[in-house]
Amino acid sequence: MISLIFQYVQTLHLTYSDFLNRLEQSQIKTVEITDQKLAGVLIDPQTKQEKIFETGRVNAEVASLLAHKNITFSRAPDFSNIFAWVIPILILLFVLKSVGQKVSEAQGATGGVFGFGKSKARIYKEKEIRITFADVAGVDEAKQELQEIIEFLKCPEKFQKLGGRLPKGILLVGPPGTGKTLLAKAVAGETKRPFMFITGSEFVELFVGVGAARVRDLFEQAAQNAPCIIFIDELDALGRARGSGVLGGHDEKEQTLNQLLAELDGFDPKQGVVLLAATNRPEILDPALLRAGRFDRQILVDRPDKAGRIQIINVHLKQIVYDPSIDPAAIASMTTGFTGADLANLVNEAALLATRRSAEKVSMKDFSEAIERIVAGLEKKNRVINNQERQIIAYHEMGHALVAMALNSADQVEKVSIIPRGIGALGYTIQRPLEDRFLLSESELKTKLTILMGGRASESVNFSSISTGASDDLQKATALARHMVTQFGMSKKLGLAVYENSSNSFLQTPDDLAYTQRTYSEETAREIDCEVKQLLGDAFDMACSILKSYQKCLSEGAELLIKNETLTQDELKELVSKYLPNNGYVESMVCIPNIKQSELIASVVT
Repeated sequence: MISLIFQYVQTLHLTYSDFLNRLEQSQIKTVEITDQKLAGVLIDPQTKQEKIFETGRVNAEVASLLAHKNITFSRAPDFSNIFAWVIPILILLFVLKSVGQKVSEAQGATGGVFGFGKSKARIYKEKEIRITFADVAGVDEAKQELQEIIEFLKCPEKFQKLGGRLPKGILLVGPPGTGKTLLAKAVAGETKRPFMFITGSEFVELFVGVGAARVRDLFEQAAQNAPCIIFIDELDALGRARGSGVLGGHDEKEQTLNQLLAELDGFDPKQGVVLLAATNRPEILDPALLRAGRFDRQILVDRPDKAGRIQIINVHLKQIVYDPSIDPAAIASMTTGFTGADLANLVNEAALLATRRSAEKVSMKDFSEAIERIVAGLEKKNRVINNQERQIIAYHEMGHALVAMALNSADQVEKVSIIPRGIGALGYTIQRPLEDRFLLSESELKTKLTILMGGRASESVNFSSISTGASDDLQKATALARHMVTQFGMSKKLGLAVYENSSNSFLQTPDDLAYTQRTYSEETAREIDCEVKQLLGDAFDMACSILKSYQKCLSEGAELLIKNETLTQDELKELVSKYLPNNGYVESMVCIPNIKQSELIASVVT
């Protein structure tokens, strides 16, 4: 049969009648029979050589004819039915294998069903990371700290000559959006080394022991790709303090953390493996993870200052088409407290607004509108508000603006509007800080309280009853007054004691967090409430006194606000200059450092 297949090209294709003639002439030597055809060997009468022939089978009488002539014949096995079963099975196995590979890639398991213990780290080769320190701005101190790591990976002999070693672990700590992940990628881009990226939550699995196995596999892969960089993002998902919960810690997470601690003790920094990690919740990390010899160095990546914001804005401006008249310094002044991610979103939002109005370039107007859109929300010009409510909102917002300008606040009034924005804001007053501030005096905080009370004071002076529009102002004012009494020691009756810790847990130790509950007596609590009430009352009385003294200015500004819906800084200055000599009433300064986006609005009527 095999010889017939190899000699298929030389096969003679006979008709059945020719086959019968040759059979009668005794030229047929052997025959193989299948259900479809006859094949065999015949002897050429001229050359006397054997040749392979083939003919279609006609009926069953052939067998009797062959037997009559005493010719040797046999029936060849028919594999057509076997192939009909085998080929579909092979196709099905191929499809299942392809699907299994796709599922394994999606789950990060390189070993298919048995790859649960494999690390899910994404490995980026040297040429795949194109981010460098030129793409990172506003974090000069952090870049300087990481520069030493880059030099070590490029030239380890320089440090090993004097016996120095590379820190085993470097922890990037900072609020969300400040550029921790971007910095880690920039380190890989500067060193041109493989970059292994994984998040803390990817170590956690349903099955017991899988997390520890993935930690082991991660460091084994790192040793194979050394020198390289391991980056664990959101380390707090893996490194939470053990046994910190009410019912104790999760056993599987603790095993994973224990394995990570063991690996940090075991690997040799001379191999060139650098472990970077990032978290915005360092206060919940296990102390054993932060000790020397594991994460030796902790780098704070904080919100950028004004100079840093200018650098970040310049980096993102390269990606859009903008008008040369745009001033990055002015934008930085209006975005106090913004992180790098916030500024990137701001530039993109400005570009989208310019595209929406079919402009060829992004202008300063687009940036101003983008800031308001991010801070206060989307304008809702179609919301129907009756005339009485519009009048209340106008007097409320104008009260904030007039008090701020009368007190010569360091936060200049940028805009006043009664156009609804966001979910519940019926009007807003935006103040822009002149500079970044880090220390506040008692008089500055009291000025802030007076400005917050300006809206309620305006309603009280001009209307027979007050409204619910000052709810947001009262919440902020109460919180600020309580901080002054319980945290800043600005109460003569209560002295210098701290009665409550800050509600912000960032960079606080577990011991600090343990004393967040109230630890003072009922008598002290009453004194605190009385002091807070006194501060708020004094601020309200001061705001009422200012607005009563300049009633005409308040009324004219409210009417102008009802007519135009929005008043800019220049329009407010022109209005106030007619009533306030030198635009000043009481010499006072106020500015909140590291202000959040929501706090850029001095008043939100809800």
